[in-house]
Amino acid sequence: MPENIYDAIVIGSGISGGWAAKELTEKGLKVLMLERGRNIEHIKGYVNANKNPWEFPHRGGRTQQMIKDYPVLKRDYPLNETNLDYWVKDSECPYTEIKRFDWFRGYQVGGRSLTWGRQSYRWSDLDYEANAKEGIATDWPIRYKDIAPWYDYVERFAGISGSKEGLPQLPDGQFLPPMEMTCVEKDVAARIEKQYTGKRRMIIGRTANITVPYEKQGRQSCQFRNKCWLGCPYGAYFSTQSSTLPAATKTGNLTLRPWSIVTRLIYDKDSKKATGVEVLDAENNQTYEYKAKIIFLNASTLNSTWILLNSATDIWPGGLGSSSGELGHNLMDHHLGVGAGGTVDGYEDQYYYGRRPNGIYIPRFRNLNGDKRDYLRGFGYQGGGSREGYNRSQEELAIGLELKEMLTEPGSWTMRIGGFGEILPYHENVVTLDKTKTDKWGLNVLAIDAEWKENERKMRKDMQNDAAEMLEAAGVKNIKSWDGDGTIGRGIHEMGTARMGKDPKTSVLNKWNQVWDAQNVFVTDGSCMASASCVNPSLSYMALTARAADHAVNELKKGNI
Repeated sequence: MPENIYDAIVIGSGISGGWAAKELTEKGLKVLMLERGRNIEHIKGYVNANKNPWEFPHRGGRTQQMIKDYPVLKRDYPLNETNLDYWVKDSECPYTEIKRFDWFRGYQVGGRSLTWGRQSYRWSDLDYEANAKEGIATDWPIRYKDIAPWYDYVERFAGISGSKEGLPQLPDGQFLPPMEMTCVEKDVAARIEKQYTGKRRMIIGRTANITVPYEKQGRQSCQFRNKCWLGCPYGAYFSTQSSTLPAATKTGNLTLRPWSIVTRLIYDKDSKKATGVEVLDAENNQTYEYKAKIIFLNASTLNSTWILLNSATDIWPGGLGSSSGELGHNLMDHHLGVGAGGTVDGYEDQYYYGRRPNGIYIPRFRNLNGDKRDYLRGFGYQGGGSREGYNRSQEELAIGLELKEMLTEPGSWTMRIGGFGEILPYHENVVTLDKTKTDKWGLNVLAIDAEWKENERKMRKDMQNDAAEMLEAAGVKNIKSWDGDGTIGRGIHEMGTARMGKDPKTSVLNKWNQVWDAQNVFVTDGSCMASASCVNPSLSYMALTARAADHAVNELKKGNI
């Protein structure tokens, strides 16, 4: 086989790209995986994973120079010196904000699978049916029964720890043993369930951290270090490096090419298929072409859409997949930065094991079971209960012996919860190519024009008030609620812009994640989503990718693509 011809090309190596590579190679296809950033090898590449806080020049914080060099990243927690190399340099990869949008990106092998929050939840038919029932945007072309077997499949491989709760709005899955709640969380959870007669529940988070060893994958169980975003040498959390990439490599069918910026898909108007991709080498600025029978586009929501937009031809002047007029539209995220917290009396004689890399979850309860609000959809909460750390001394007036004695004991117990709310798929929330601005490589950048609207503003009032109300009912003291900066993008859950649907006139992709206009192109990252739900989406990307890969290989064998 010539060096530039493969059975399949996978663009992107993050959560969904890793799954595409694994599934396609295990089914016997020769696969080229293209990653625009550098390679990071499992274990060897996690250069800061075993460092202590005092081994960083600024104790892991941010410097004035970093703040100057990273004007977008500085807006929230990602800017720090412990894993700065895992984030895009804003100066090299700018974008245009017609309205403010916080875009936090990671360009390296593994993408943001190295830095994600790992919260892993199934969607239910509450989510897959919502658009149709409410007349919003376009109907999902699938239902829970279509994706449920694939949730089973990816959960077993990735390793999701959690508890089975029997909640219709949050389906149970194939769980490893759950992590344990702290004593305060258990007490608060029991009081909330009693106060609201089971209609509101607090459960342990469902997280992609394994709690038993995965010997076949060479992964050890979670060590409770809470250093996940530095890369895990134990392979305890699911990432491309720890899980899907080793599986794909083991087949002997994978070729990985980092530093490869895919600039466009090459479309053949006679066959109505994409024949390959054009790649700009990020190191030498040379252009190459690679050909394949099928292409999986998994560059992350906005970058996948950028590639489709940049693949314009005389047939599709708006980009490949633009025939419906929906390409680039319907950008979504989750809105957050709103919640409540307080202190909990007692329990001074109790503590907890290690640094649990997980928290609690309160599933959606609004607009359910007869509850009707003046907005659509709903929200959930993430958070936790813990004891204040030793650095609380900074706020104390103690000195000398009194200060030393105080630092030998942890502080008071606190409980905090923060909301994650659904943003509706608005057609006017759109990304386009900015033909007036280029990046380091001379490529036009994205212009982003998106915001939340009245539905989200109304929801945030409940998100703030309900948080305070629940904590008060649970006996939490000194409660303070907040409604802070929930700028779209800050949830780092970009979705939409190349949505699935039933009709090529109103959607970019069909029910198998195929581009209507070139059905050998599959898009299975966040860009395919037709709505956002209020739960974290990454598990759904995994399931959709595995499902689409299975369909792609079957269709390829039949000669249909």
